Amino acid sequence: MENGWRPKLGDKVFRPRRIKLPHLRRVLGVPALFSIGYGDVGGSIYYGLGLVALVALGATPIVLMIAGIIYIFNALTYAEGSAMIPEGGGSASYARHGFNDLVGFVSGWVLMLSYIVTMSISAYTIPPYLSYFWPVLNEPMIGTAVSMGIILFLMLVNVLGIRESSTMNIFFIGIDITTQLTLVILGITLILAVNPGVLFQHMFGHGNWPSMQSLVFGIALAALCFTGVESVSQHGEETRHPEKKMPQAYILMIVAVLVLFAGISIVALSAMTPQILGDPVNGWARDPIAGIAANLPSNVLQDIFAPLVAILAATIMLVSTNAGLLGISRLAYNLSSHHQLPATLSRIHHRFRTPYLAIILFCLIAILVLTPGFFATNFFADLGALYVFGSLLCFALAHAAILRLRVKKPELPRPFKLGWNIRIKGQELPLTAILGLIATSVIWIIVITTQPFSRWAGIAWMVSGLIIYSIYRWKAHLPLTHLPKKPGEGML
Repeated sequence: MENGWRPKLGDKVFRPRRIKLPHLRRVLGVPALFSIGYGDVGGSIYYGLGLVALVALGATPIVLMIAGIIYIFNALTYAEGSAMIPEGGGSASYARHGFNDLVGFVSGWVLMLSYIVTMSISAYTIPPYLSYFWPVLNEPMIGTAVSMGIILFLMLVNVLGIRESSTMNIFFIGIDITTQLTLVILGITLILAVNPGVLFQHMFGHGNWPSMQSLVFGIALAALCFTGVESVSQHGEETRHPEKKMPQAYILMIVAVLVLFAGISIVALSAMTPQILGDPVNGWARDPIAGIAANLPSNVLQDIFAPLVAILAATIMLVSTNAGLLGISRLAYNLSSHHQLPATLSRIHHRFRTPYLAIILFCLIAILVLTPGFFATNFFADLGALYVFGSLLCFALAHAAILRLRVKKPELPRPFKLGWNIRIKGQELPLTAILGLIATSVIWIIVITTQPFSRWAGIAWMVSGLIIYSIYRWKAHLPLTHLPKKPGEGML
């Protein structure tokens, strides 16, 4: 021991248990990363558009445009972070490096909430699309029960270790993009071009413009549509040349997402009034793309696209639900490897070689989140608000961490470095990260102030996480904010 120190009888010597993680193969390129990210964001348009219209009414395209700008800020921040710190964990890793273990855990824990709600809301949206074939699925009791059954099915699949085919995912995503582009072209050609004034009427006509509070909440809910940045960041350790490939994937996602969302929102508001688009009971709030297909001015086109959209949406939603579950298992593994969660959550099944405890636990929580769907009339909006609680806080912490790392560790290599920097006390700080931090923080504060369900459910989630974290670190004799240095080690 250093300085001649020897333990005395009764002394406790802390020896941190090393969790040996298998090295992940670096096999992913830009197309695979894009398919992973688009699997989330492409799926979100199948429910997010109607959810935004439920609150923002005729301002839906404008709200999505504002949220799209914030999405650009988020994607650019994650591009710098993923190139600089090419490891799994996403914002949790950035916050741990930029601040400390406690802040990293907070970011990871709210990210888990986002993944859980992604699973719930994606599964909750599948029955309305399939109701084209089986109308009984539109009944709240039956639809919610089927959604729970979908999560249970995916829980079993993931525990057994049956892996989805990435080739099949790319195939369905290709069909999805083609279908959405076709609907946009048909909608602009057959609806908007024939009656250009219909879009203006549906946006600004009497009773179609939302209140200021609803407008701001609509911007917050629109964040639900622009997901995917975290999903890509979770695969940093599996990407070939992540310092180049991950930023390229983010840039490609920005272009694809903004073009599709702009086109789909304009066509949707041209095809139907915002009240019909955002009605969760008798309208198209839970299946807005099906609403576009059903309102095409041709029976032949309706007969072609209605079943296609139903099948494709259900497939993409299933992939999105499973992506949330995969993200949780990877994130739990990452947090436990850095002594931020008990290693029990990452315990691997002796036969199936899967993190079965984490999969079962978080699937059960996602099912619990769905229980209000049996009786709550405003559950769909509440579910979206709960997602916003986690995602916006997660994005704000990511921006803050990137800014902090510019100050704390300016020497770190940054293969992708954000431009538009401003100098503050000799430090270069990216303007997009500053604007992203301000925007996500302000909207998050507004959401928790005005939305009681997301406020109390989100706070309860955070308190439970901090209790688990504190008890775990206390029992492991670890400080809350850092891991103790070993002799001869530098600062972590």
